[in-house]
Amino acid sequence: MRGPQGKRAQGPNGALHRFFVGLERVWDRLRPRKAAPEPVIEAYLGYATAEACVLRGRVLSANRFMAPIDTPSRWAAVRNMAGNFFTDELPGVRVAAGTSEAVTDEEGYFHFTIARLPPGTHSIALTSPDHGCRTEATVMVPSPAARLGIISDIDDTVMKTGAHWLPRNLWTTATTLVSNREVFADTAALLETLHGGVNPVFYVSSSPWNLHRYLNTVFEANGVPKGPMFLRDLGVSETQFIKSSHGSHKGDAIDTILAANPTLDFVLIGDTGQHDASIYRDAVVRHGERIRHIVLRQAGRADRMDANALEAIREMNVGLFAGESLQPLLDRTRSLRGPVG
Repeated sequence: MRGPQGKRAQGPNGALHRFFVGLERVWDRLRPRKAAPEPVIEAYLGYATAEACVLRGRVLSANRFMAPIDTPSRWAAVRNMAGNFFTDELPGVRVAAGTSEAVTDEEGYFHFTIARLPPGTHSIALTSPDHGCRTEATVMVPSPAARLGIISDIDDTVMKTGAHWLPRNLWTTATTLVSNREVFADTAALLETLHGGVNPVFYVSSSPWNLHRYLNTVFEANGVPKGPMFLRDLGVSETQFIKSSHGSHKGDAIDTILAANPTLDFVLIGDTGQHDASIYRDAVVRHGERIRHIVLRQAGRADRMDANALEAIREMNVGLFAGESLQPLLDRTRSLRGPVG
C-alpha cells in the first residue's frame, strides 16, 4: 500500500491501513448490492456562527448493512459496527436546504451554511435534488444568556475506551453494545452542571465520523448533554488511512468552535491518555484568556510530553484541574452554583 508520496506505508499505522483496506475490499465483494443505489442523507448535528448556521453530513447508499443498534449479541454489535465503517459513499450528489446547497466530496461529505436562525434548537429539511431523498437536520444556536462554552474530548474523558491504545479502542467500540458502554458518571454530571440548560457544549474527538450516530445514542442513553461533534475523517482509501493527525484535528476543531462563538470564553475537558494537555496548552497560547479552565482526567501515567504541558499550563493564567476522578471538581462547581473556579 503506497502513500501520497508513492512510498509504501510503514510501521503500525501502515499495517493498520493495509488491514482496513483489505477488510473494505472483502466487504465490497461480499455485501449484497442492488441494481442502483438508494441514497440516504446522514445529517450531523449543526452549529451556529455569529453570521450563519453550519449544516454538515454525508450521503451514503441505502444498501449498507444495519442491525438494530442494541441487539443483545456481541456478534450483532460487530456486524452493526462493520456497517458503520464499510459504507458506500456517494460523491457528486447535491444536498440542499432551501436555496442553499452543496455537492458531496469524494467520500460523500457535505458542508454548507444557511442564514443564522434565532437561539434554540431547529429542525431543517435537507433534500437531494438529484435523487429526491430527504432528511431532517438539527441545528443548535446558543442562547444570548450563555456565559461559557464547553469543549470536551470523548474517548477516556466521557466514555471509557482505552483510546491511548488504538487496537483496544477499536475492539471496545466494535464489540460493546450501546447499553453496556461505560460512561464516566462524574464527567456526564460535570458537563450537565456546566451546561446548565444554556451554555453550549461541543465535542472534539479523534473518533471517525462513522461513529456519529453511535456516539449520540450512547450519550442520550446516559444523560450526556447533547452538542455538535467534531470528529475525524477516517479516510480509508488505497493511498490514505487518516486525513489529519490527532493533535492537528483537535486543535483545528477548537479554533473553529472559538471562531464561531466570539463572545464566549471556554472550558476544555479532556484526559492525559491522548496528549490533550499538550493540545490544550497550545490552545491557550493561541487564544489567551478565552480559555478560562482546563480539566483533565488522569488516564494512566502522564508521559513526559503531558507532564511538561501540565507544568506549562500551571504557569499560565488559566485554571487547571487534573485528577483520576472529576468528582472533587464537580462538588466544588455545584457548591459555587456556577462555572469552575
